Amino acid sequence: MYAQESFTDSELAVLSRFFTNADRPVFALINLPEIVKGALFARYSRTHKSLRHIFLDEFYKQPEIGLQALAEQISRSENDSDAESPSTAAIQRAERLYDRVFIQYGDDSVAQLGGAHLACEQASALLAKVIERGRIAAYLEQSTRYIYYDRKIAGSAGAERYRYTIPPEIAQGPLADAYRSAMDDLFDTYSHIVSKLKPYFEKRFPKASKDSEGAYARAIRARACDTARGLLPAATISNIGVFATGQAYEAMLIRMNAHPLQEARDYADMMLTELRKVIPGFLKRVDSDHGKAWGKYFSDVRNNMNDIANEMDSPLTQTSKEFDYDKDEVKLVDWDRGAEIKLVVAALYPYMSLSERELHTKAMVMNKENRAKIIRTYMGDRSYNRRHKPGRGMEIINYRFEVLSDFGSFRDLQRHRMMTIEWQPLTPYHGYDTPPEIEDIGGDVKVQWSHAMDNMAELYEKLKTQHNTDIAQYAVPFGYRIRYAIQMNVRQAFHMLELRTAEQGHSDYRRICLKMHELIRKTKGHQLIADAMEYIDNKDYGLGRIKAERRQIDSEQTSFDLGL
Repeated sequence: MYAQESFTDSELAVLSRFFTNADRPVFALINLPEIVKGALFARYSRTHKSLRHIFLDEFYKQPEIGLQALAEQISRSENDSDAESPSTAAIQRAERLYDRVFIQYGDDSVAQLGGAHLACEQASALLAKVIERGRIAAYLEQSTRYIYYDRKIAGSAGAERYRYTIPPEIAQGPLADAYRSAMDDLFDTYSHIVSKLKPYFEKRFPKASKDSEGAYARAIRARACDTARGLLPAATISNIGVFATGQAYEAMLIRMNAHPLQEARDYADMMLTELRKVIPGFLKRVDSDHGKAWGKYFSDVRNNMNDIANEMDSPLTQTSKEFDYDKDEVKLVDWDRGAEIKLVVAALYPYMSLSERELHTKAMVMNKENRAKIIRTYMGDRSYNRRHKPGRGMEIINYRFEVLSDFGSFRDLQRHRMMTIEWQPLTPYHGYDTPPEIEDIGGDVKVQWSHAMDNMAELYEKLKTQHNTDIAQYAVPFGYRIRYAIQMNVRQAFHMLELRTAEQGHSDYRRICLKMHELIRKTKGHQLIADAMEYIDNKDYGLGRIKAERRQIDSEQTSFDLGL
């Protein structure tokens, strides 16, 4: 079925060091610098040759790339455990190829073909949102659910402090001591309240006989952390793992270099330094005239829009009279009125040869039952797994929600980056949420919660006066509300709403997503769409993580039994 390529014995010896096979049409690239992989694929699109022949004919024998030396070092390291691994110099020679390839092809897509894993630690919650704003990258962020923030870490000069950042602007200003004191008091309160929550949940949800001590303890910890996280400030530090292409990193770093927070700009410098050790060729434009012009564009737009906003009725000091916080946490502000007709057209389009206009005419004269049948058929039977998403035709229908929720929930929902999400600055002006468990415990716990929130609101005002609203955000706890808009199509709604209403989800964002689903369901012509989201879970759970912890224990036991 597949044509067989022929190679000499010496060519096969070379190929075996850089490709996972030399005789099949599917193979992976190994032991090659990212830049060479990108250049190979760039050349791929402009020749009839196979990738392995491009490599042998055009790359391997070029001395400036250094692949022959790299192959020799790989061979020595395979045969001699004491031999040195491929040298940095050999890889650096290969990196020099990028300029020539990029200039020759003149295409940014070359920078999409190589990437790097980057560990980003001790980034504030504000910085995490800056890093994670880009769509085309993969991020994993440390969760507030699985660790207690009552433990201190080593700070400067050997001193210990809680897990919060002191941004340079504040550290060098007159409010540095007040900031540290307020943060320490806040984390002391968190530590006290989380210690009260653990026995509260143990009493409320006694351990079942089928649960191991470990699974039960982790579920209790998750519930306690979820409840207490509203006290954590935006200055709370987190660890983030990033995998991205050179192009995605370039855009990320230019955006960070233009950011008003010095933490973002300083962090961009550290990221660029480390990335240039592994994919330097992809990042040459970041601090070039090109990158500076791009960054100035971002800054100019932001500054000019801020000037306009500041002329309009104190935008960051007034709360909205339109929202009733208890009733209007989530609003559906825009949607497609002709959803059913549009869906029928989009569903039929790939299966017919008619134009959209002709299909629209047919859909208009169909009765409601036939339209519903077509839509249900297109959605298919999803009973096996919620990851089975309807086809791309569902992307034709859009919803725009406005949400006023606690910052903690926003952090979770913002991770759905394929949607269009825009958010306003984090302030204390929309008030804060007090978890029902804190209300239930009452006494000094409720008093301490309210006192901590009020203290941080006072610190916000001081920082805003001394610095600006960007800097003042560090002081605002996760429990305070932030306003943001989410625009999504139906396929994205299936993904986010079914995932974020799952049993193990945080109660706050579960509530938000259930409200979104109900608003879709109540909208004329959208009930069929809402009802097809069969994995929406509106049950009330106690220890939401307990089933997941049981599955983890079962998996570990299975692995042990199999000797894995």
